[in-house]
Amino acid sequence: MSATTTISVRPVEGASDARRFLEFAYAVPFYQDNHNWVPPLRLDQRTIQNPKKNAFFEHGRWQQFLAEDGAGRVVGRIAAIVNGMHLETYGDEVGFFGFFECVEDYDVAEALFDAAGSWLRTQNLRAMRGPANPSLNDVAGLLVDGFDKEPMLLMPYNPPYYADYLQRYGFHRSMTMWAYYVHRHYLDLERMRRGTALVRRRYPDVTVRALDMNRYDEDVAHVLRIYNEAWVGNWGFVPITPAELKQLEKELKPVIVPDLVYFIEVGGEPVAFSVTLPNLNQVLKHLPDGKLLSLGAPKMLLGMKLGAVQEVRMPLMGVLPAYQGRGLDVLLVMATIEAGVPMGYRACEMSWVLDTNKKLTNLLESFGSIRDKEYALFEKLL
Repeated sequence: MSATTTISVRPVEGASDARRFLEFAYAVPFYQDNHNWVPPLRLDQRTIQNPKKNAFFEHGRWQQFLAEDGAGRVVGRIAAIVNGMHLETYGDEVGFFGFFECVEDYDVAEALFDAAGSWLRTQNLRAMRGPANPSLNDVAGLLVDGFDKEPMLLMPYNPPYYADYLQRYGFHRSMTMWAYYVHRHYLDLERMRRGTALVRRRYPDVTVRALDMNRYDEDVAHVLRIYNEAWVGNWGFVPITPAELKQLEKELKPVIVPDLVYFIEVGGEPVAFSVTLPNLNQVLKHLPDGKLLSLGAPKMLLGMKLGAVQEVRMPLMGVLPAYQGRGLDVLLVMATIEAGVPMGYRACEMSWVLDTNKKLTNLLESFGSIRDKEYALFEKLL
């Protein structure tokens, strides 16, 4: 599409516009015939974008926008987002943008950024950060390097020109995040075993256990408590609310592998955890446009049964502040490796990791992980 002066941007109003907003993500020309793009499940997208079903909207609000060409065809979309928990945590008057998609035409992107920024100004906000869909506790960040690889489960994938458009508009990079990848053939297992043995000698009262599905709700509550305490000092951290956790608990339960979720306990009390998920994108990529209906669900189930999922992703890890610096994260990683390899999982991605989290990046690189993909969050004063 060439630049045109007939672009118009208007707020999403009603069910028809909401449907067009959702559908456009599957119509972006860059994704067509791109074997690395994994269509997100439409069912999940409907839940995420429905204020009546997404717990985020208990404290957040948004305004969606559609960009149309002169013929009335959708050529872009964006959402301007107010994150109530972020504002309560930081009081920094920062708003967000998310769900950004557009054809390869800077004029479209500019018009969408204008609309999102203007709306955020009406909400008395002074800056716009993103992408967040709709928060940093969801799928967030922009892929800026690694377009030749498929994204892992719940990680973003986007055209390379998005970063160019953001910077051209005046956004600057506010944070860099990395996806670390390790294959079992390149693991320095001996080094990890030595580290694990050392930690156990130093802290003999520490025990490691897997998720107990018989007390699933209780263990999920431990995750919420530890996560909200462990991450409080990290850049951009916003606490997960109980309602958001309940929603996440419901969504993840069907795909959770108990022997890939671990807790470290001291005196029977959980003080650290890690969550690792099968990379279902290795199956989802074969579903037509993210549709589970018709042949979609049988294809996914058959693929899982036939061993199509051979990778995992570790999206969450947390250690209570009082226990940080003791090497407990090594125990979590080692337990995951020892369980995952016999199950047929050959590789793991740990993502994303803040560029400023040097302790974790050093740990990951020490046992053979490599920086595989680069993501970023962008920000602009309004």
